[in-house]
Amino acid sequence: MNRDWMGKYSGHSKVALKPTITDQVSRLLAYCAARRLAVVPQGGNTGLVGGSVPVFDEIVLNLANMNKILSFDEVSGVIVAQAGCILQQLDSHVSERGYIMPLDLGAKGSCHIGGNVSTNAGGLRLLRYGSLHGTVLGLEVVLADGTVLDLLRQLRKDNTGYDLKQLFIGSEGSLGVITSVAVQCATKPSSVQVALLQCASFAAVQQVLKNAKQQLGEILSAVEFLDQEAMNIYLGHSEGAVNPLAQSAEAAAAADSGGPFYMVVETQGSSETHDKEKLEGFFEGVMSDGSVSDGTLAESQSQAAGIWKVREGVTEALSRRGATYKYDLSIPTQQMYGLVEVVRKRVCHLPDIKVVGYGHVGDGNLHLNVSSPSGYSDEVVQLLEPFVYEWTEERAGSISAEHGIGLMKAPCLTYSKSHDAVQLMQRFKQLMDPHRILNPYKVLPNTAL
Repeated sequence: MNRDWMGKYSGHSKVALKPTITDQVSRLLAYCAARRLAVVPQGGNTGLVGGSVPVFDEIVLNLANMNKILSFDEVSGVIVAQAGCILQQLDSHVSERGYIMPLDLGAKGSCHIGGNVSTNAGGLRLLRYGSLHGTVLGLEVVLADGTVLDLLRQLRKDNTGYDLKQLFIGSEGSLGVITSVAVQCATKPSSVQVALLQCASFAAVQQVLKNAKQQLGEILSAVEFLDQEAMNIYLGHSEGAVNPLAQSAEAAAAADSGGPFYMVVETQGSSETHDKEKLEGFFEGVMSDGSVSDGTLAESQSQAAGIWKVREGVTEALSRRGATYKYDLSIPTQQMYGLVEVVRKRVCHLPDIKVVGYGHVGDGNLHLNVSSPSGYSDEVVQLLEPFVYEWTEERAGSISAEHGIGLMKAPCLTYSKSHDAVQLMQRFKQLMDPHRILNPYKVLPNTAL
């Protein structure tokens, strides 16, 4: 509980509390507020920016024991659950009843729904189902003074005053502790089709994305990409890993420009015949116009899982290789890979450093990862920061697409938010947590107690 899963952030807390009901959270926070004791809310601790571990000796409030599904409406598809429920378990529960969770993450086997909402996690299918700002219908939140704020509605439409729940989605436990959530689930698709494509350049990746949106529109559920360096690390640091596409001489020649690039295109629909025909027609089109140099369509669930394993396996493979500097950025799609290329040039003189680009190209989200087998060092950090944030700011991007701000990016918030916007956030923080006991040092700059 004192250390994040990457081994990058750690604290020295001597107290961890694991409530089982909302009333316990309320009494704990009231007690801590009265005594000015700082508290770090913690879910599955799968975050990437140091938001869920103590910085010093803050009390850890771990919600793992608040893991009950409270209700599920099989007509509306709304699930109500405590914050400590694991995402995959929720998905299994609704899947048996003909629905799916609108959120899908690589960490779904250990992340908590409360943490997902607190960080406004994005995931693989945001392109299809949108963000949690749209699919979360209600919340129960305990404020810093112990007040239980009941916003736990199950309504798609509720236009009564300010939509207060939105304040807590993405606030990383800095304004209140989410204890229960109501989420609108999507109908479970009866047909899921998956393709793995190979493109010689990032310009070709963009053309494929454009074609996918135009030709697969109503059934398109995900468009992902990874570069050759990401594929190499996956193959070299994942047991039994294989590239489903054999690399041609033409593709190998493209490696100097970061290529070849790989894309995962997925559709979800209600008619297998219709969906297969559409995906096959799309595939033929991008092959014939030269955007795609090679590719395969999954013919079974196991083949589809094998394709997704490549994309989802990159993160774990990077962790096996060593320390990873992770940047989660929203950048206009035409410009996003330019950052990978320029960072490679900045660190090319350092031995064994690898720069990897992959992510959710369908919604403009780049995961820039810099892999260092020798561990974390100030030298590498100085080459990357603030350069990465400045480059992103110059292109009107966001320094956090889906991972949150946490401890890592709190001093850097002004690269994506104006001074006036940050000041307004500070005023919200002061109003709702005047003693700054909730997740101190996170999200906002200069939030020391």
